[in-house]
Amino acid sequence: MRQRHFLPSLSQLIAFEAVMRHHSVTAAADELHLTQSTVSRLIRALEDRIGKPLFLRQNRSLIPLPEARAYQNDISRGLDIIQRASMSMMANPGGGTLSLSVLPTLATRWLAPHLGRFLDANPGISINLSTQIRRFSFRAETHDAAIYFGQQDWPDVRHLKLFDERLTACAAPGFLARHPVRQVDDMAGLPRLQLETRALGWTDWFAAHDAQPPAAAGMVMDQFSTMIQAAISGLGIALLPHYLARIEIEEGRLAPILTPDIPATGAYWLVWPASKDAHAPLVRFRDWLGQLLDDTP
Repeated sequence: MRQRHFLPSLSQLIAFEAVMRHHSVTAAADELHLTQSTVSRLIRALEDRIGKPLFLRQNRSLIPLPEARAYQNDISRGLDIIQRASMSMMANPGGGTLSLSVLPTLATRWLAPHLGRFLDANPGISINLSTQIRRFSFRAETHDAAIYFGQQDWPDVRHLKLFDERLTACAAPGFLARHPVRQVDDMAGLPRLQLETRALGWTDWFAAHDAQPPAAAGMVMDQFSTMIQAAISGLGIALLPHYLARIEIEEGRLAPILTPDIPATGAYWLVWPASKDAHAPLVRFRDWLGQLLDDTP
């Protein structure tokens, strides 16, 4: 049971958040279509409700105290959640919305091309996609679920394994014509493109060939999409997940080097907080992912 004493009115919170965001009562009042005196009264009522001053008042100005800045972070997240929930209900009252965070290249090159099938099979559901490279706290974000790469070690979430990582080293055909690689020793001195979040990628690849990585490396990038374009441009040898390498090889932009499709350290996972276990769009999405993976060679 929620204790109403600790629940200020929405109008008080909106006024507070607007003042903090604009650093001005006047600008907040303009945004909210209220008078300055009304905004000031709402701020005072909020302080009375929580029993603590949030602003220092000087010459009719409100100067935020440190407590106000900390409070703003939580209030802004709460208002974002309320806004998204309301937008979802208004836009899609029947099926619900799934808010999903995905790795950038996985989203554009693997997930997005298949999503039409999911939406066709679930016409009442809409999906909001955002891309993030690093993990986050579900308590601080409004996502229902995320797809990430690594181990089964994201804290405080449920895990569903999608598929293991497999790697293929590949380069532009023109690059390989100038620098043929017929054995692993031929890799010495050639630029190897590195993803900053996959520090062990090349170590895994060379280990699969019973070798150690040469000391020289190459450019470090933050996304596979950038690495692919660099390899296509002849800047070095890319080490790509199998689902990306297969696309580029089939379309002739890149060619594999030595043994394609070797096992690597890590896997792709769908994760979600326990509170979302029964969220209908997520339940359907999990079921659909399982079918997709069963049907994908």
